[in-house]
Amino acid sequence: MRFSKFILSLVFLGFVTGIFAANNLVDLVNTLQGTNSTFELSRGNTYPTLAMPWGMNFWTPQTGENRNGWIYQYKATTIRGFRQTHQCSPWTNDYAAFSLMPVSGKLQVSQNSRALSFSHANEIAKPHYYKVQFDNKITAEMSPTERGVFMRFTFPQNDDSYVVIDGNSGGSMVKIIPAEHKIVGYCKNGNPSVTKDFANYFVIVFDQPFENSGTWQNNSGDLLPNNLQAEGDYVGAYAGFKKGAVVNAKVISSFISIEQAERNFNNELASAGSLEVIKNNAGQAWNKQLGKVEVEGGTAEEKATFYSCFFRSMLFPRQFFEYDQNKKPIYYSPYDYKVHEGYMYTDDGFWDTFRAQFPLNAILHPEMHGRYMKSLLDAYDQSGWLPSWSFPGHSGGMIGNHAFSLLADAYVKGIRTFDAKHALEAMRHDAMNKGPRGPSIGRDAAAEYQQIGYVSAPNHGEATAKTLEYCYDDFCAMQVAKLAGEKTDEAFFAKTIFNYKNVYDASTRFMRGRKSDGSWMPNFDPTAWGGAFIEGCAWHYHWSVFHDVQGLINLMGGDKNFTAKLDSVFTATNKFNVGTYGREIHEMTEMSMINMGQYAHGNQPIQHMPFLYDYAGEPWKTQQWSRTIMDKLYNSGPDGYCGDEDQGQTSSWYVISAMGLYSVCPGTDQYVIGSPVFPKMKIHLENGKTVTIIAQDNKLSNPYIQSATLNGKPYTKNWISYSDLMKGAVIQYKMSNKPNFKRGILPGDRPFSVSSFEK
Repeated sequence: MRFSKFILSLVFLGFVTGIFAANNLVDLVNTLQGTNSTFELSRGNTYPTLAMPWGMNFWTPQTGENRNGWIYQYKATTIRGFRQTHQCSPWTNDYAAFSLMPVSGKLQVSQNSRALSFSHANEIAKPHYYKVQFDNKITAEMSPTERGVFMRFTFPQNDDSYVVIDGNSGGSMVKIIPAEHKIVGYCKNGNPSVTKDFANYFVIVFDQPFENSGTWQNNSGDLLPNNLQAEGDYVGAYAGFKKGAVVNAKVISSFISIEQAERNFNNELASAGSLEVIKNNAGQAWNKQLGKVEVEGGTAEEKATFYSCFFRSMLFPRQFFEYDQNKKPIYYSPYDYKVHEGYMYTDDGFWDTFRAQFPLNAILHPEMHGRYMKSLLDAYDQSGWLPSWSFPGHSGGMIGNHAFSLLADAYVKGIRTFDAKHALEAMRHDAMNKGPRGPSIGRDAAAEYQQIGYVSAPNHGEATAKTLEYCYDDFCAMQVAKLAGEKTDEAFFAKTIFNYKNVYDASTRFMRGRKSDGSWMPNFDPTAWGGAFIEGCAWHYHWSVFHDVQGLINLMGGDKNFTAKLDSVFTATNKFNVGTYGREIHEMTEMSMINMGQYAHGNQPIQHMPFLYDYAGEPWKTQQWSRTIMDKLYNSGPDGYCGDEDQGQTSSWYVISAMGLYSVCPGTDQYVIGSPVFPKMKIHLENGKTVTIIAQDNKLSNPYIQSATLNGKPYTKNWISYSDLMKGAVIQYKMSNKPNFKRGILPGDRPFSVSSFEK
């Protein structure tokens, strides 16, 4: 990794200088970052996403088979289509997906027979533009709109030219309208979170007449020449053009109807005369968002990594709304299957993203963030439950009630686009009831948790992880109640915020699975994955007391014991026990691969842990480890991550950490201080203010903060408030290769913990 990063830095050096001069930040982004992934080992599990910021539809070249979660793998040598996708992760797969593919010579329509070989040397992958020239000399290009894409296919001369539309299995329809050079239809391929009638309606308009056309059906691609309409489990269409044609295709879709797709087409694509127009518009949209953060200094590779991660932090949650004939936002609800007015967002797993992505959004994108908070309560009104893993409806994946965290974090920070009483009603309901499907709808073991103060093992899977996450989520609900003056709700949620103490075993100094009779689960092994935890072990979940780190310090016998335990995460063996998983899963492989002891940055539960030294009087270790992790575990290439990217969370971790900040406890207004990557960074806020972060003498070998000022005044705290940031601020650091053992060590320098404020 080190060698490849060095070479990449040399290649980018002159290139990056030109980009910054032109402020064309989109060209710094590599959407191939993290694509060198497999089922066994994730280096991001990403695909080269072509999209607008938070766009309703994404597009990607497709190397994998339909309905296979690995849409695009860097190791692949063929592409079988250019696909509209809504996939968050290969582990959730896709929904509402269809694709287009150019074919020359003999007509081939099935996904395997039409696949064409290519080389990465002939590929350009940017947020606003994708291009590949296949080995047979067909060139494909794409640029996105929020709900559509402009494609251009350039065919070799003297070869027959076709475009194949693949409606995917799971229910599809195609209708060819030759007089209008148009193909319309729908694809379903939904999932259990939506009704069987759910569909994605598409409109495809070509810029020239069809020489011939027809439909096809089934995996084998049975041709139905001259047939203008087909419907069934798996159907598609094709259109033939003159030999050696350059074919432009405008493609768009709607979750409401074909008529609404036509309206979306008129809004976004009808007037676009060329691919270059759409490419320019998309580039400007991305430059606007990427330009919210300007960096100076650092290496070319650090800049490329930063902006590639920044790009991925702005894909999810996706817009799920469209505009009616009066330009008012409307959406098909994946929660009650009706059309409503307003904004809806979806496709996000809060177990991942509450940690860094949403606290980052609160700084950079408060308008979108506020719309999303309201949409959470709209989902509650329409379904009876707050989302925790929306895809696009309630998927039921993972654990916890982290919509509580999102709502509280927004409310505490003054983003109050929703009614607090309404939010508390939803939170209390979800805290007291188990949902209809999956652990993240409502609360598994809700009654037991209230009665005995923890979730018992082995009666309930992931029992200790659930206890810790419920405990934090209840703190978040309490925060809303306290600020809103709702004393009854405040008292209700305050009862459970210290429940983490009930699963701490002083004899092992770990959080641990506990039976309903109070006894501990036998044969404890802190390296055993699963059981009382999920996607991790006791080493990882021990630190999940986001709201009361001081309380955890107290349980462990004070600062020295606490920091020694933090140190041991990095110095322990990287061996693991597969535990109840029964086999080695990719997260275990990734922890072993990075060789940082029991630290497992490739998964979320421990990603906040390096910042906990700030709470225990040793902030220089937070500075050291956060910089080490950013340098060692991230790059801008196909091996860009050390685990799943997960809907923007792992990217957001890098972006906010590169600012020298991190939100250990969303639901408070504090960001703890780490170590900034760049000598200078300007953060342009939506309110017109600017946060300037200056790190004098900053470089990788100088990660330690010697001194700091905030707006010209000496600053020793290990945190900064959201309100101070949003007023506009100048933060200045003096960096060094040696720690300052006297800065940030007083009790008043520590970030918020509930126990520090107990009456």
